[in-house]
Amino acid sequence: MVWLNKLKNALQWISLYLWLVSATIIVTINATWLYFANAVSQKLGPTVNLTLGQLMTNYYQLLAYLNFPWVPKLVMNDFTDSASALVHFADVKNLFMLDYAVFIVTSVVVYFFWRRLRRDQQLWRLVLPMQTALWIPPVIAVVMAINFDQFFVIFHEILFRNSDWLFDPLLDRIILVLPDTFFGQCFVMAFVLIEWAFAYGLSIGKQALREIDYLCH
Repeated sequence: MVWLNKLKNALQWISLYLWLVSATIIVTINATWLYFANAVSQKLGPTVNLTLGQLMTNYYQLLAYLNFPWVPKLVMNDFTDSASALVHFADVKNLFMLDYAVFIVTSVVVYFFWRRLRRDQQLWRLVLPMQTALWIPPVIAVVMAINFDQFFVIFHEILFRNSDWLFDPLLDRIILVLPDTFFGQCFVMAFVLIEWAFAYGLSIGKQALREIDYLCH
């Protein structure tokens, strides 16, 4: 049936987009080198009376909790979080798990979709979807650059149904070593990665078009 084929085709392209986005998120949230660079440049450890090594140990413990479903409880050597902070980190963990689930599921779909495009010599079909997608990260980046604080607030209001993400530094010292500048850099990194992915997909599509044009002439 025609409508069924159209639906299947749409789901395959959506899966490709979701795969690229989820992969970008995975790479970004695990960029421990970026946090290390911020910890060194902003001297984050001394703000909470910790050495750089101690701070990074706590950060790895936080990432372990957020990344691994078999780590059920957040325990850090030098930070004791309030009940609301623990709820927020649990919400973040759920988002991490959702992202990993999306990546795994779409990886299967994208594998067979990509294999079919190559087999049928239809990689040229990447051109229009990737050209369209290339505009999205710069638009979001401009909006973010105009007022990052407002963007950051809206971002949290979209993802979270409560205000537990508003930490009190007196109760949750960890917020003192998770500065907005670090999260801003994470957004920039994600935009660069996804833009590169779209550009790479476009280059593959254009190369396929050139090969078809060469064969036709």
